[in-house]
Amino acid sequence: MSGVEAALVLGDDALVLSHRLGEWAGHAPVLEEEVALANIALDLLGQARALLSLVGDEDELAYLREEREFRNVRLAEQPNGDFAHTIVRQLYFSTYQGLLYEELAGVEEGVPAIAAKARHEVAYHRDHAEHWTLRLGDGTEESHGRAQRAVDALWRFTGELFQPVEGLSVDWRGLDERWVSQVGEVLGRATLTVPEGPRQDAWSAGGGRQGLHTESFGPMLAEMQHLHRSHPGVSW
Repeated sequence: MSGVEAALVLGDDALVLSHRLGEWAGHAPVLEEEVALANIALDLLGQARALLSLVGDEDELAYLREEREFRNVRLAEQPNGDFAHTIVRQLYFSTYQGLLYEELAGVEEGVPAIAAKARHEVAYHRDHAEHWTLRLGDGTEESHGRAQRAVDALWRFTGELFQPVEGLSVDWRGLDERWVSQVGEVLGRATLTVPEGPRQDAWSAGGGRQGLHTESFGPMLAEMQHLHRSHPGVSW
C-alpha cells in the first residue's frame, strides 16, 4: 500500500466516523452535547478532506465510490446506538487515532504533516470521550449497564485498528499495547470491565481495510452520497 493509499485509509476512517457523529444532529441528549458532537464531526471532516486531497478529488472519493472501495475500519462505521454506544466508540477510536498521530508527527509533508496538525484536536476528542465514559460507567445503574454493553459490543472491532498499513512506519504492536493499557485504565476508573473476548472477528481477517464492511455500512453510505448522486455536476 503506497503513501497515497495510506492517506486514503486514514481519510476514510475520519470521513465515515464524521458522518456517523453528524447523525446526532437534532438527537443528542442535551444541547451542549449537540454542539460537542458536531464539533468533533467537523474536526474529523477536516482531517478527511486534507487526507483525501492527497489522493485525488475529495468530493469524488467521498460520494462516487462504491462500498467495497472504502478502506475505513469497521469500528468507525458502527451505528450510533444509544449515547453510551457512541461515547465508547469514540473512546476506542480517538485513543487509537491519538496514539497513531503522535507517532506520525514530526515529518513536514504528506500524511504525517496532517497528523501533526490534527493531534491536538484528537486529544480533545479523547478527553471528551473519557469524561463521558467515566460519567456513564460510574453513574446510575442504568448508565453503567448501557456503557458496559457498549464496551462489550464494540470490543471485537478494535483489533483491526492495529493491522499494519503499508506506507506508515510505526510500531503497530507497541501502539496496540499502549491502546490496551490506556483504554483499560479509563474503563477501570469508570468501574467497567475490560472484555475478555477476541478483538477481531475470525470471518473478516482483512475487515474494512480490505473493503469488507458490516451490514450497516451500505445504508449509511447511500444516505451520505444521496444528494451528490441525485444532482451530478451541480455547483452549490
